[in-house]
Amino acid sequence: MNNESSSPLAVVTGASSGIGLELAKQFAGHGYDLLITSETERIEQAAAELRGSGTKVSTFRADLRTYEGVEALYQRIRSEGRAVDAIAINAGVGVGGPFLENDLQSEIDLINLNVVSVVHLAKRVLKDMVDRDEGRVLFTASIAAEMPAPFEAVYGASKAFVLSFAEALRNELKDTNVVVTALQPGATETNFFHRAGMDDTKVGSDRKSDPADVAKRGFEALMKNKDHVVAAMTKEKVQVALGQVTPEKIKAEQHRKISEPGSADR
Repeated sequence: MNNESSSPLAVVTGASSGIGLELAKQFAGHGYDLLITSETERIEQAAAELRGSGTKVSTFRADLRTYEGVEALYQRIRSEGRAVDAIAINAGVGVGGPFLENDLQSEIDLINLNVVSVVHLAKRVLKDMVDRDEGRVLFTASIAAEMPAPFEAVYGASKAFVLSFAEALRNELKDTNVVVTALQPGATETNFFHRAGMDDTKVGSDRKSDPADVAKRGFEALMKNKDHVVAAMTKEKVQVALGQVTPEKIKAEQHRKISEPGSADR
């Protein structure tokens, strides 16, 4: 990538597929150069797809579950020799199933990616943005942040953290020109549920949102300086709205009905 480019630069994590790739397409379609990252070699396929539209794209493979991986990504960002105009901190993973039966290391890896790396990367990038008094940060949370999430207990808690973190940072930075927005997707047609081992659940087998639509709404919310956006199907939006006045134990039961193993056949 030419570091003398006059185009703004956007960084997108978890950009090899799904919502992350679609977010990268949104930035590309609005004139941004891209630095996209993922742990897997699929990031190169994503880059080739993005370059097909004439976008300048560079890639970096990093395991953001580790401190070293986040630091390496930040150094790669710095090596661009240019300001980051926007970053979508999107990389995340789910683990479905009963907490007592799930693999502990898988859940610790989830926390490291969904929570620890989010804090770590935000700490590095936001300081640079505040020093310039300019920049935009999109955090991918989830509608799962709004309710207890039985059979996705650690995932739901991680996304509640991200939503709270994003909203707190937005308040802290309200007197700057740095924008912080939280994207809250509902169930989305990606590989998320398969990777989380949730193919036999109701939420895993039901119709889901188009990731391109989710990304479009997230991008638009970021550009309009919105606090957050719920990018979900109508029924999920209703659930989120009702959740504001619904007791937590009832919301937990509602979530259980769609996330419990075997619920796809009920």
